[in-house]
Amino acid sequence: MPSSPSSPSSPATPSSPAGTPSGDVLARTVATLRGAGCVFAEEEARLLLDAAPASADLERLVGRRVDGEPLEVVLGWAEFCGLRVRVEAGVFVPRQRTRFLVDAAAELAGRPGAVVVDLCCGTGAIGAAVAARVPGIELSCADVDPAAVRCARLNVGPDARVYEGDLYDALPDALRGRVDVLVVNAPYVPTDEIAMMPPEARDHEPRHALDGGGDGVEVHRRVAAGAPAWLAPGGTLLIETSEEQAPLTARAMKDHGLVPRVSTNDEMYSTIVTGTRAGR
Repeated sequence: MPSSPSSPSSPATPSSPAGTPSGDVLARTVATLRGAGCVFAEEEARLLLDAAPASADLERLVGRRVDGEPLEVVLGWAEFCGLRVRVEAGVFVPRQRTRFLVDAAAELAGRPGAVVVDLCCGTGAIGAAVAARVPGIELSCADVDPAAVRCARLNVGPDARVYEGDLYDALPDALRGRVDVLVVNAPYVPTDEIAMMPPEARDHEPRHALDGGGDGVEVHRRVAAGAPAWLAPGGTLLIETSEEQAPLTARAMKDHGLVPRVSTNDEMYSTIVTGTRAGR
């Protein structure tokens, strides 16, 4: 079983299943997880103990983790930008590096009433995090995957709208030409490189959320092609990508009349490309 892609955040204090001393349970759980290859075994063990009201529950949860399920799926949630985001099996798990995309999107939204769309939203984590940073935005989210849409509706709250469909086909016409911030975490792993991804992602997350096509930017090109019709004058498209794919993502935006800019955060190992529509 592979290690987690990033260390779990804010581990909770473990409880004591079935009256067993928590220190002994913790030690055994850490040893089991470490033996299965978990780099962050102690942090994961604390979270699993906190999620298990009884010994049988802990054994079941640890067994699922040892079998390779992502920790967030086993727990049923992921910590992201200070929020507890609902995660189901078969749904893309939000990555900590995507906080850089949230930072940029929240800065651009900047005010109540800004129209924000989280396209390819997955669990809705990005939209929920931006809305938490900038209360009062008009938030819409969309994804092609029914399971992701179900999670997103739980995560973004009643004031947001969540739609199911392929990219812009999911959005209502009322949003055309009105979007101030179009934030997208579309797949950008080249098809031939998916086999090299950690099994947690490769075996447990939907292929359409990982596969970016031959060069990794096929979905980015589709997003960039449609963006000008949906952005308000002066509105901005933001796409998470990689340093390798960033020039191709920027080219796609430029080819469709947007003014691109590449930004990288070395601490988060994150790269985004923004493309602004001319206007106000």
